[in-house]
Amino acid sequence: MIQPRTMLKVADNSGAKVVQCIRVLGGTRKRYAQLGDIIVGTVKNAEPRRPVKKHTVVKAVIVRQKRAYRRPDGSYIRFDDNAVVVLDGATKNPRGGRVFGPIARELRDKGFDRIITLAPDIL
Repeated sequence: MIQPRTMLKVADNSGAKVVQCIRVLGGTRKRYAQLGDIIVGTVKNAEPRRPVKKHTVVKAVIVRQKRAYRRPDGSYIRFDDNAVVVLDGATKNPRGGRVFGPIARELRDKGFDRIITLAPDIL
Protein backbone atom coordinates (compact mmCIF):
# COMPACT_ATOMS: atom_id res chain seq x y z
CA MET A 1 0.00 0.00 0.00
CA ILE A 2 1.85 3.01 -1.31
CA GLN A 3 0.13 6.32 -0.67
CA PRO A 4 1.11 9.99 -0.91
CA ARG A 5 4.14 10.91 1.27
CA THR A 6 5.50 7.34 1.22
CA MET A 7 9.29 7.23 0.81
CA LEU A 8 10.49 4.61 -1.68
CA LYS A 9 13.91 3.29 -2.64
CA VAL A 10 14.89 3.53 -6.29
CA ALA A 11 15.87 0.19 -7.85
CA ASP A 12 17.71 1.47 -10.92
CA ASN A 13 20.78 3.51 -11.86
CA SER A 14 18.99 6.66 -13.03
CA GLY A 15 20.67 8.68 -10.27
CA ALA A 16 17.78 8.99 -7.82
CA LYS A 17 18.15 7.16 -4.51
CA VAL A 18 14.94 8.02 -2.64
CA VAL A 19 11.60 9.11 -4.12
CA GLN A 20 8.62 10.45 -2.20
CA CYS A 21 5.20 9.62 -3.66
CA ILE A 22 3.09 12.71 -4.25
CA ARG A 23 0.26 11.21 -6.35
CA VAL A 24 -1.12 7.78 -7.24
CA LEU A 25 -2.22 7.73 -10.89
CA GLY A 26 -5.33 5.92 -12.04
CA GLY A 27 -8.39 7.92 -11.06
CA THR A 28 -9.51 10.68 -8.74
CA ARG A 29 -10.34 8.41 -5.81
CA LYS A 30 -7.43 5.97 -6.04
CA ARG A 31 -5.76 6.17 -2.64
CA TYR A 32 -3.20 3.37 -2.69
CA ALA A 33 -0.81 1.97 -5.26
CA GLN A 34 0.48 -1.59 -5.42
CA LEU A 35 2.77 -3.66 -7.66
CA GLY A 36 2.78 -2.41 -11.24
CA ASP A 37 0.99 0.88 -10.55
CA ILE A 38 2.44 4.19 -11.71
CA ILE A 39 2.98 7.02 -9.24
CA VAL A 40 4.20 10.60 -9.47
CA GLY A 41 7.01 11.34 -7.06
CA THR A 42 9.69 13.84 -6.22
CA VAL A 43 13.35 12.91 -5.86
CA LYS A 44 14.48 13.46 -2.27
CA ASN A 45 18.02 12.06 -2.51
CA ALA A 46 20.15 11.66 -5.63
CA GLU A 47 23.69 10.84 -6.76
CA PRO A 48 25.79 13.67 -8.16
CA ARG A 49 26.51 13.86 -11.91
CA ARG A 50 23.61 11.58 -12.90
CA PRO A 51 20.62 12.26 -15.20
CA VAL A 52 17.99 12.55 -12.43
CA LYS A 53 18.58 15.42 -10.00
CA LYS A 54 17.23 16.21 -6.54
CA HIS A 55 13.78 17.90 -6.40
CA THR A 56 12.86 16.58 -9.86
CA VAL A 57 9.27 15.42 -10.33
CA VAL A 58 9.26 11.98 -11.98
CA LYS A 59 6.90 9.16 -12.85
CA ALA A 60 7.81 5.76 -11.45
CA VAL A 61 6.42 2.23 -11.33
CA ILE A 62 6.27 0.20 -8.13
CA VAL A 63 8.37 -2.98 -8.41
CA ARG A 64 8.48 -4.08 -4.74
CA GLN A 65 6.19 -3.50 -1.76
CA LYS A 66 6.34 -4.56 1.88
CA ARG A 67 2.65 -5.31 2.16
CA ALA A 68 1.72 -8.81 1.04
CA TYR A 69 0.23 -8.86 -2.47
CA ARG A 70 -2.31 -11.56 -3.26
CA ARG A 71 -1.88 -13.25 -6.62
CA PRO A 72 -4.80 -14.73 -8.60
CA ASP A 73 -3.70 -18.30 -7.74
CA GLY A 74 -4.12 -17.56 -4.01
CA SER A 75 -0.44 -17.22 -3.12
CA TYR A 76 1.05 -14.10 -1.56
CA ILE A 77 4.29 -12.27 -2.28
CA ARG A 78 5.97 -9.59 -0.20
CA PHE A 79 9.37 -7.92 -0.20
CA ASP A 80 11.67 -6.37 2.40
CA ASP A 81 11.29 -2.82 1.06
CA ASN A 82 9.18 -0.50 -1.06
CA ALA A 83 10.97 0.21 -4.33
CA VAL A 84 10.30 1.91 -7.66
CA VAL A 85 11.90 2.23 -11.08
CA VAL A 86 11.94 5.74 -12.55
CA LEU A 87 10.19 5.94 -15.93
CA ASP A 88 11.15 7.98 -18.99
CA GLY A 89 8.39 10.54 -19.54
CA ALA A 90 5.03 9.12 -20.56
CA THR A 91 6.49 5.83 -21.85
CA LYS A 92 6.81 2.60 -19.89
CA ASN A 93 10.60 2.44 -20.42
CA PRO A 94 13.00 2.91 -17.50
CA ARG A 95 15.24 5.98 -17.40
CA GLY A 96 18.21 3.98 -16.10
CA GLY A 97 20.10 1.23 -17.88
CA ARG A 98 20.18 -1.29 -15.02
CA VAL A 99 17.65 -2.59 -12.50
CA PHE A 100 18.74 -3.82 -9.07
CA GLY A 101 17.13 -6.46 -6.86
CA PRO A 102 14.19 -8.79 -7.41
CA ILE A 103 11.20 -7.65 -9.43
CA ALA A 104 7.60 -8.89 -9.18
CA ARG A 105 6.17 -10.95 -12.05
CA GLU A 106 3.08 -8.70 -12.17
CA LEU A 107 5.02 -6.08 -14.11
CA ARG A 108 5.04 -8.31 -17.20
CA ASP A 109 1.23 -8.43 -17.17
CA LYS A 110 1.06 -4.62 -16.93
CA GLY A 111 3.30 -4.11 -19.99
CA PHE A 112 6.68 -3.24 -18.44
CA ASP A 113 8.64 -5.68 -20.62
CA ARG A 114 11.80 -3.55 -20.73
CA ILE A 115 12.07 -3.57 -16.92
CA ILE A 116 11.54 -7.34 -16.85
CA THR A 117 14.40 -7.91 -19.31
CA LEU A 118 16.78 -5.75 -17.23
CA ALA A 119 15.89 -7.37 -13.89
CA PRO A 120 18.27 -9.94 -12.38
CA ASP A 121 15.50 -11.85 -10.51
CA ILE A 122 11.80 -12.15 -11.28
CA LEU A 123 9.64 -13.50 -8.46
